[in-house]
Amino acid sequence: MQKLLLLTADNDAYLNELSQCDLPGLKILDDSPHQISEANIWVADPPLAAPLISGAKKLQWLQSTYAGVDALIPTFNRSNYQLTNVQGSFGPLMSEYVFGYLLSIYRNHQHYAGSQFKQVWSPVIDDKIAGKRILIIGAGSIGQHLASTAQHFDMEVIGVNQLGQARPHFDNIVPLAQLDNELPLADVVVSILPKTPQTKNLLNQSRLALLKADAILFNIGRGDAVDIDALANQLNQQPKQTAILDVFPYEPLTASHPLWQLDNAILTPHVAAPSFPKAVIEVFAENYLRWIENQSLNYLIDFEKGY
Repeated sequence: MQKLLLLTADNDAYLNELSQCDLPGLKILDDSPHQISEANIWVADPPLAAPLISGAKKLQWLQSTYAGVDALIPTFNRSNYQLTNVQGSFGPLMSEYVFGYLLSIYRNHQHYAGSQFKQVWSPVIDDKIAGKRILIIGAGSIGQHLASTAQHFDMEVIGVNQLGQARPHFDNIVPLAQLDNELPLADVVVSILPKTPQTKNLLNQSRLALLKADAILFNIGRGDAVDIDALANQLNQQPKQTAILDVFPYEPLTASHPLWQLDNAILTPHVAAPSFPKAVIEVFAENYLRWIENQSLNYLIDFEKGY
């Protein structure tokens, strides 16, 4: 008998989705301390799971409800279990987020909304996405979906990964070591990096200074990939640049941070790609059937790499 513990912000929704799956030999436990120590499988939000991992004596596999699992990457936490994340559903959501804002910016939606409010007929010359160069830092499954969407809009699509390995839907992939060469060429920069020691403040003061005067920067991966203090200074000095930020080094962002007050910064509260229970349970159910057949699990996390 496999024993499952749910640790999510909406256990009822997850239970409803699980009730519609045929998962043989699975018993769902409550989240009492005794049951936590008995469960060998968890479906959990990483921030809720992290403080309880040390007491999970029988844990063998944890299915994260998030794509990002940095809260579970060991410092004092254990790593003698299999950790899987959620992939597949986030690429479309991230693409909607990025291209929703790009269309709004390049087609001057804010200007026309203001004109309508003032009852002023005020046409301006709209820009277009086609032909723009987009630099996607992080070429995994989310980056590949984003690249596919960018190709649909006839953008030039450049990707960055650790070693420059080719990936679908990119016109070119460069290694991370060549990032400084690519930043000055990009009209749009999208960071979807995982949280690792190597990516902390990757977009620092010196790299932000390389951006085009009218560049658009997105951070939708992990918050600490961008030095937000340096970014606030940069946006002050470059009023034609725009930053769209959904993630931050600490959340919520403090009310005193200058980013809140900048007209060329758009801040959203970590909503670019929420975890929907239906999508998570679809991933879990497929993995569960693999688990009981002793097959390798999909979307396994390498604890050393952090992703």
